[in-house]
Amino acid sequence: MSHSAEYWLEALHGLGFKRPVRIMNVCGGHERTISLAGLRGAIPGNIELVPGPGCPVCICPEEDVFEAIQLALHEDIILVTFGDMLRVPVNVPKREPRSLEQARAAGGDIRPIASPSEAVRIAKENASRRVVFFAAGFETTTAPVAAMLAEGAPDNLLVLLSGRLTWPAIAMLLDSEKAGFDALIAPGHVATVMGPEEWQFVVDKHNIPAAVAGFRPDTLLAAMYSVLRQLKDGKRFLDNCYQEVVLPGGNREAQRQLNEVMQVGDANWRGVGVIPDSGFALRDSFAAHDARRHFRAYADDSRKRVGEMPPGCDCARVVLGKIYPNQCRLYGLGCTPRKPIGPCMVSDEGACRIWWSSGYRENEWEGRKKRQSVG
Repeated sequence: MSHSAEYWLEALHGLGFKRPVRIMNVCGGHERTISLAGLRGAIPGNIELVPGPGCPVCICPEEDVFEAIQLALHEDIILVTFGDMLRVPVNVPKREPRSLEQARAAGGDIRPIASPSEAVRIAKENASRRVVFFAAGFETTTAPVAAMLAEGAPDNLLVLLSGRLTWPAIAMLLDSEKAGFDALIAPGHVATVMGPEEWQFVVDKHNIPAAVAGFRPDTLLAAMYSVLRQLKDGKRFLDNCYQEVVLPGGNREAQRQLNEVMQVGDANWRGVGVIPDSGFALRDSFAAHDARRHFRAYADDSRKRVGEMPPGCDCARVVLGKIYPNQCRLYGLGCTPRKPIGPCMVSDEGACRIWWSSGYRENEWEGRKKRQSVG
């Protein structure tokens, strides 16, 4: 029987856990619920909730976005992509289109979609043209792309793939000298596809408590209670606090299609670098649908700061849980949702965008300057 958010809040306060503890919530959807529901202000003050690297738009390699822009501008194609990708900025001179949105304004045939089925429909409706699906995302959105290809996509539909796996980023953080968190809340939607067992390494290898959570306040609070109880009792295990959706072993058919269509290898994460075994690529057997095998490469090694964040942008540190969004030097000053400089201010799963939408408006750097000037 599930309990209400009020029940879990009371249970959290009743634990009497006094020492400071940092809990990383991996998923951007978790961060959105935490911020919009005001959970940081409701839980005990010694509990610090740290946003993690769970925003696929934020970590999509800059060079992949640049390639999509160039394809749309220089090839006779229709480019489709998930809506959040349209506003992700790249590092080019101001006179050139800095995003897919600007490339569309410059004449590119670029269309936002919400699912792979829309890409299939557009390809069928435009059989005389090639349609390129710029598919960026984690396992949850990459699995439907694999299904689309496994079940037979139109011949004129190509995929520019920028898929990533979630857990290797956490493994990288935990393998570093200082992980920066004491417990982990794992993403429920990824666990639904890949199985909760993917996160067992957090407990077994690093002795850190972990719990899988959904996206309602009650399941997130239950996960917080679980990991705090584990810390208090000195017991470590992987808890499933989203049992109505997350089942042992995950979705076997989705995993089968992922394995049939894609292979896993080292991959670049924007501002972070290459993470081993963290990226999806199409197998040779699906080369006919691989956009990178149909068009010349648009990589431009002469561009400065290739793959990095824009000057002054601290998105990479936000993604890795090193700082909070409002500790970025540009937060709310040069960078806002209306005019994003970094990718974390673009997506609804980006921590900076979430914090801004939730009312966190003061830039800590600017606030510190004001306090010092008053003092």
